[in-house]
Amino acid sequence: MSLPTEKDIRLALDKVMDPEIHRPITQLNMVRGAQIEPNGKVTVDISLTTAGCPLQDTIEKDVVAAVAAVPGVTGVSVRMGEMTDEEKQSLREKLSGGAPQRVVPFAQPDNLTRVYAISSGKGGVGKSSMTANLAGAMARQGLKVGVVDADIYGFSIPQMFGVKNPPQAVDSMIIPPVAHGVKAISIGMFMAENTPVIWRGPMLHRAIEQFFADVFWGDLDVLLIDLPPGTGDVALSVAQLIPKSQIVVVTTPQVAAAEVAERAGIMAGQTEQEVVGVIENMSYLQLPDGSTMDLFGSGGGETVAKQLSEKLGYEVPLLAQVPLEKELREGGDSGMPITLSDPDSPAAQAISRAAAQLTQPRGLAGKSLGVDPV
Repeated sequence: MSLPTEKDIRLALDKVMDPEIHRPITQLNMVRGAQIEPNGKVTVDISLTTAGCPLQDTIEKDVVAAVAAVPGVTGVSVRMGEMTDEEKQSLREKLSGGAPQRVVPFAQPDNLTRVYAISSGKGGVGKSSMTANLAGAMARQGLKVGVVDADIYGFSIPQMFGVKNPPQAVDSMIIPPVAHGVKAISIGMFMAENTPVIWRGPMLHRAIEQFFADVFWGDLDVLLIDLPPGTGDVALSVAQLIPKSQIVVVTTPQVAAAEVAERAGIMAGQTEQEVVGVIENMSYLQLPDGSTMDLFGSGGGETVAKQLSEKLGYEVPLLAQVPLEKELREGGDSGMPITLSDPDSPAAQAISRAAAQLTQPRGLAGKSLGVDPV
């Protein structure tokens, strides 16, 4: 059998994807070369974005598998190195399409990513859990999804997605970790365990801006933003940085929680953002005999949706009433959203229906098509 050529090796490596950037490693200039010995053994030189890349074992395994399948190859070894500063800068420019730094892609007129900020009037209603599970449901639909944990003081997205690997850097660009097919970024990925964040307004705004502008999100279908509870600095920053972002309000059935949740929706009206729906979490408990128990009262979600519809002047639907389930809570602790681990459960089904409503095709009514009548 004839020996393979370096072209054969590179063609095989075209199929090896970087696990975080989701592009071929050849396209990212990570393959420096391949040496082919007379006995058919091949040594591949790979340049990583950082020397301590936590996914280097995955890349090495995929490279070995791809090259070993080339006819004439009798053995494969991989030598790992690190990109030079110039190579990293070149890669950043390639990924950003040559755009200048500090451009928020989701704010550009031609950007088609749907951006939903998940909001609540108060803490403890399951806002972050709904964010993680909506992301999981959308990923199951085959969509490309990203999550920004904008709850700087109370970050929880890394735990809910089971993210263990820290983000990697390419020049000044941040590569977000990918968990369950969802790209995610959180200040918790940069902090020592249980370290509190003690920042004031300007630093919060700068951190949120970096999450939008300095992170390589690629071509997303949907970006979900887990807002902190209430109507503070971060919610204002999101409205300023991504004016087209839309609001999903999370509440519980209690009257007190519903009244507070209305404020988050009314603030959206003041910042000229659209409230696209309400999710009522902890709606009821399913009992063994098939009946239900309203542990936290009832009607809160319907009340919020009705009140916001009246005050904002357009229909705000109740997207879902999500029941209490032990598995929903366990999924948040284990890092596996229930919409992925048990998509047929009542809670997962309710959240998936909400996700489907948020991602259904939109009509063109009222939108400019950029065409002048003759």
